[in-house]
Amino acid sequence: MYRPLGALAVLALSTSALAQTAPVTAPNIAELNAKLAAPLPADQAAMKAHVLFLASDAMKGREAGSPEFDIAAQYVAAQFYAAGLRPGGDQGGYLQKVPLVSYKAASKGDFVWTGRGAAQPLVFGQDYVPAANGAKAETSVSAPVVFVGYGIEAPQYGQDDYKGVDVRGKIVALFGSVPTRFAGEERAFFGSASTKTRIAEAKGAVGVILLESPRSAKVRTFAKTAEFYATPRMTWANPDGTGKVDAPGAPSLGTVSMVGAAKLFAGAKTPWSRIVKQADSDNAKFKSMPLVGTLTVATKTSFVPAASSNVVGVIPGSDPVVGKEVVVLSAHLDHIGITKPVKGDALNNGALDNAIGIASLIEEARRFTASGQGPKRTIMFLAVTGEEKGLVGSDYFTNHPTVPLTSIVADVNLDMPILTYKFEDMVVFGAERSTIGPIVQKAVAAIGVGLSPDPMPEEGIFVRSDHFRFVQKGIPSVFLWPGQKGPGKAAVAYFMANNYHKPSDDLTQPILWDQGVRFVDANYRIAREIADGAQRPVWNAGDYFGTLYKGPMAGAAVAP
Repeated sequence: MYRPLGALAVLALSTSALAQTAPVTAPNIAELNAKLAAPLPADQAAMKAHVLFLASDAMKGREAGSPEFDIAAQYVAAQFYAAGLRPGGDQGGYLQKVPLVSYKAASKGDFVWTGRGAAQPLVFGQDYVPAANGAKAETSVSAPVVFVGYGIEAPQYGQDDYKGVDVRGKIVALFGSVPTRFAGEERAFFGSASTKTRIAEAKGAVGVILLESPRSAKVRTFAKTAEFYATPRMTWANPDGTGKVDAPGAPSLGTVSMVGAAKLFAGAKTPWSRIVKQADSDNAKFKSMPLVGTLTVATKTSFVPAASSNVVGVIPGSDPVVGKEVVVLSAHLDHIGITKPVKGDALNNGALDNAIGIASLIEEARRFTASGQGPKRTIMFLAVTGEEKGLVGSDYFTNHPTVPLTSIVADVNLDMPILTYKFEDMVVFGAERSTIGPIVQKAVAAIGVGLSPDPMPEEGIFVRSDHFRFVQKGIPSVFLWPGQKGPGKAAVAYFMANNYHKPSDDLTQPILWDQGVRFVDANYRIAREIADGAQRPVWNAGDYFGTLYKGPMAGAAVAP
């Protein structure tokens, strides 16, 4: 599961709190090995077999762009074929090729501030750290700077940080945080760099700089930010070899420290010292204002091409009317590869994140074909690459779909179900936003559990996995997880604190394969109900994301 840097800090805090309130112990490995050696029923054995292969050391963590990921993709394609799915990728095959590009800062850049006096060069690592621009090898901007607080425009919360200021042709300076009064999912959405740069671009800005705050400094020192300034990032590639970025007209130029910001705010209507005090609040109220001077920025970015694939299989719809409509079931195949060693192990196997999601996808496909009852709507099984790089594979697919985008009516996503305990409830992110909600309630009730609200609303998980790329195209989508009733809270806390994005996310974990079968069952019921339902899913009237991305809305005329 992908999490941006800002969310990692929240995750560390939240999982630490969970661990304190729900102490857990490491599994007994000898006892676990004895259980793993025991014979399993066929449906459980099938799930385990997929994970044994995909999370093996031979796959080296399935990093997007690696040869091992390509082998994993061929494995999934073969399993789709064995399950009776038709190819849904490029040129009559199961693979959709995804051109990738890795990019990073190629120099320390130049930041020069011209205020009331002479031009003042800012100091790398002390005043600023440059950002790589995935869209251009060289970026050069010189413009006045406008401080816009959080850089948010959210009428539903009475928040408009651009009110009273004109940022056309200017650089905006903003904080990366969000008021805590925002709901969890919308807080995560408005806190993302993507959302902030998109808003800035829409307002006419030509660049964005991120301001360090007392809170961000506690999470990560500016010196540490400078140390990793040239860390590569990845996106999908344009035909010219540059990368797809969210707001090419208003790129992120870099981060300015509190020390550097004091120089930029010299002579401003509101002094920087007061801004800093406000920024240390959960719900700071900033007054947007132009700064007194011009910032000149020059940065360089280097690019290295790569390639990967999504894997696409389909079951054609049987109904002559709605058969061309498509229900997508998605899961990400990639993981994070080889990283810094932890207790001598650097290979991140990614068993729960997300080999078991892919195993669930394959077994769900088998359920559909084994049922002998063709779905009325077409079902697409989509294993995507690059989720850990920023939802890259799903973003590429929704921008280059292998079926008409208008034909896709829903996405049900499978990502990192933690199946180390007998789950007593389920959580479905996004269920309350669309008419998929009642379908989900019926499905989980059928397997004998209830539906619980999001136990971690501060994480904003709804916007942080592949289904959200479909949401951004206006498509109602959900993401199912085992819940945290009973033993769930402690098990989730243990995984997040000890195994998430670590080499220990492997087959030594006490995975309960019967719970994997239950998880598949619930997802199958949801997908079957959507596929055979009389009406396509629509957003609930007035839902924020449905409205923002102009999706089909309850109470409005919906095209057939």
